[in-house]
This record gives sequence, structure tokens and C-alpha cells, in this order.
Amino acid sequence: MCRHLAYLGPEEPLGRLLVEPPHSLYRQSWAPERQRYGTVNADGFGVGWYAQDDPVPARYRRAGPIWGDLSFADLARVVRSGALLAAVRDATLPGADGEAAAAPFAAGRWLFSHNGAIAGWPDAAAPLVPSLPPVDLLSLQARTDSAFVWALVQHRLRCGDEPADALGETVRRLAEAAPASRLNLLLTDGTSITATTWGDSLWYRTEPDSGTVVASEPYDDDPLWQEIPDRTVLTASRTGVLLAPLEDPASSPTLDSARAGTSPSPKEPCT
Repeated sequence: MCRHLAYLGPEEPLGRLLVEPPHSLYRQSWAPERQRYGTVNADGFGVGWYAQDDPVPARYRRAGPIWGDLSFADLARVVRSGALLAAVRDATLPGADGEAAAAPFAAGRWLFSHNGAIAGWPDAAAPLVPSLPPVDLLSLQARTDSAFVWALVQHRLRCGDEPADALGETVRRLAEAAPASRLNLLLTDGTSITATTWGDSLWYRTEPDSGTVVASEPYDDDPLWQEIPDRTVLTASRTGVLLAPLEDPASSPTLDSARAGTSPSPKEPCT
């Protein structure tokens, strides 16, 4: 399991959000309070942020633990942003992907993170493979379940889905293919935040003058933090937060075209 956080609001130093709070994402890398799976988040970290007048985010990612990177401490102290997404990655089996496996993943203006796991990976994900164009599979940023989830989300965004629909439909399909999966997803384009809860904790806090934070767990004791119910999609903008339930895939079949082995055209709606 991992921990992640997204922020949208007035410009702040990265460190004010990621390092300085008493239970910051930095501290959650070795002492998470609400993490139900895994014990230490030391297999990489990353932060993506948006600079003024530039829609394409910058990223800083490393394969090691966040507490071992002194350069990040300097960067977080001086770099300011009004929108960011950051994550620390749970310790997992050894692999060759290094920092390529560390969130946030990126494409164009988008930043993405997955907190969870596809149960039975990779076999359980096989029914969804035909729904992706071959080039998407060949372009996976890492050989991990999170990179595969990002490919599914990214494909739906290219097909014209709104962010909430892209995340929600991806979660429903994965939950049908691998019912024990944990699928807390986090997506931003620098102007909005979209997230799902499916199998693990997610919280948010929002204030008119302080912006909105969506995080795996609160980073302080502010009473404004609210826990998001399981199986929910959240959409946050600079004007407010909306919550909507995610439909149980058992009541709405979604894998028919994938099982039929068809791959949708990029010019047609996603199936």
C-alpha cells in the first residue's frame, strides 16, 4: 500500500504541505497511522507540481525512501505551487523499474497515483488487456499494477471521458475482474482533483482561503478533515468538493467487450 496527497489552492512551498505538518506525507513514509496494508513506504516517492502559466507539470521522483533524499528537502523548501500531487510507495518485491514505478505518473497535463493493489496481479488483469490499444501496453511506464491502472485511465481520458467517469469506470472494471482489489485513485490536471475510494482510507479538508487537500490520511489534527466513504468518487475544484457513490460492478456488467477481445478505436467512445 502507498500514501498519497493532492492539493489545490493558493501557492505554497511544497514543504508546507509535504514535510512540515506533524503527520506529513514525509512522516507517513515510515510511520503511517491509518495504513491497513504494508508497514513502511520506502520503495520510492515522487511529487508533481504546476508552475504558473505552464499547464504541463514538473516531476521529481526517486527509487529510494523520501527521508534519504537531502535534495528533496531543499527543493521542498523553496519550490512553490498552487497545485500538486505527491506519493510515497509501499515497500514491495524487488524489481527493475526503479523510479519509473514511483507515482505520480504523468501524461500531458495529467498527474496520477494509485494507492492499493490489483488482487491476483497480473493474471486477474488479463481480461482488460484487449480493451487497450497495443501501443498503450507497449508504452507502460513500469511493469506494475499501478502503471497498468494508469494506462486504463489515460485511455478513457483520451476517448473523451470526464475525469470522474474515467476513474469510476476503470475502478468498476478492475473490481469486476479482481474483486479483492484496492483501488484508491488520485488524478489532477492542476485545476481540479478527482479521486476514488475503493478498499482503503481517503480524507479531504477544504477552506475558502486555504484550498483543498485530498490525502490517504490527515496530516494534522485540524477538525476540518472529513473521511470519504468507501466506494465514492470525489471531484474537487477551487469552488468546492462533490462526492458521488461508485456503483457496484456486480449490478452493471462492464467487461463484455474486453472478453470479446475487441479494442475500441481512439475515434470512438470507450467500451
